[in-house]
Amino acid sequence: QVQLVESGGGLVQAGGSLRLSCLASGGTDSQYVMGWFRQAPGKEREFVAFIGWSGTVTVYGDSVKGRFTVSRDNAKNTVYLQMTSLKPEDTAVYYCAAANEVDNVVEGRQYDYWGQGTQVTVSS
Repeated sequence: QVQLVESGGGLVQAGGSLRLSCLASGGTDSQYVMGWFRQAPGKEREFVAFIGWSGTVTVYGDSVKGRFTVSRDNAKNTVYLQMTSLKPEDTAVYYCAAANEVDNVVEGRQYDYWGQGTQVTVSS
């Protein structure tokens, strides 16, 4: 059983940056792929980014390409989401998720473990 805890959210002005972290514990001897998702009030959950176990494979949602970067440090059991050039429409609760494997990285239902989320608010 893997537990995921996100941190690093907060309030930032448009154009600013934030780095989110996702710390995994329990069952971390397995090789998990990781995803970041977000959900804004009244909207469906949206895929943000994916990173494979080794970190060499990354996938981004269209709305964040070129602005967000996902990375991981397996020695620290931590995945990061560096967010730059933030926009008010990036405001959401951000979740990290883990799975042994996924067929479609953008489908949240394929991930087995989820964190509690961290709020990101971008002011205009």
